[in-house]
Amino acid sequence: MLYRITVAMALLLASQWAVLAQTAPAGAAPPAAQAPIQPQSEEDSMDPPMVGDHWTYDVRDEITGELKYSSTTLISDVTPTEIAIRAQSPSFAGVGVFIYDRSWNAKTTPDWKLSPNDGTGVKLPLNVGSAWKFQNDALYSPRGTTFKNVGSSKVVAQESVTTGAGTFDTFKIETSINGRNANDPTKKFESVITTWYAPLIDHWVRRISKSSFNGHVDQDVAMELVDYGRR
Repeated sequence: MLYRITVAMALLLASQWAVLAQTAPAGAAPPAAQAPIQPQSEEDSMDPPMVGDHWTYDVRDEITGELKYSSTTLISDVTPTEIAIRAQSPSFAGVGVFIYDRSWNAKTTPDWKLSPNDGTGVKLPLNVGSAWKFQNDALYSPRGTTFKNVGSSKVVAQESVTTGAGTFDTFKIETSINGRNANDPTKKFESVITTWYAPLIDHWVRRISKSSFNGHVDQDVAMELVDYGRR
C-alpha cells in the first residue's frame, strides 16, 4: 500500500495530478478523418480563467502505447487567489474538487493536502531560461502519510505544438521532483514532468510524467489536449 501511495504522490499533478472524467471504451473504433487543424487565434484566449472553462485530455501509457482514458477538468469557481476545478475520477466516488492557486499549482485534491502547493504550475512571466525551485509537504489524507518534496522547473524552449484541439504556441517546461516519506526516508520517489504550456488558453496542451519508486520506473504517462472551451 505504501508503494501505491508513493506512486500516487509522483503522479499528483500531471493532473493529475491527472483529473479523470471518463474511461476510454475498450475496442473503440478509430476516429474519423478530420479537416486540417488551424492555429489558434486571440479570439480563442482563455486568459484570465473564468467559471465554465474546460479542458479535455487523452491520457496514454507511454510504456505500452495504450490509450488509458480521457480526462476533463472544469472551472467551478474563481477567486483573486484560487481556482476551483470540478472533476470526476475513477480514484474517488462522485465529484471531486481540486483547488489551485492562480499559477496552476495544486493546493488540495480529494486525497491530498499540499503546503504551500505542489509546485507544478507556471511562474510568470515565462521566458526561455527562466527557472525556479520549490518545496512542499504533501499529506495523503486517507492514511495520514506525509511526503517531503523538493523540485525545480526550467523553461527550456518555445515550441509550436499540434494536438487534437489545435495548434498552439507553447513554452516547454521541464520539472523534476524528489520526494520521501517523512516517516520512512528509505521510501523515495522521483518524477520528471515535461509540460507544454500555452498562454493563450492558460493551460498545458501536452504533459508527460515519468515517475520512479526507489530507482525503478513505475509510470510513464502522457496527457494531450483534445478539446477545450469557454462557457
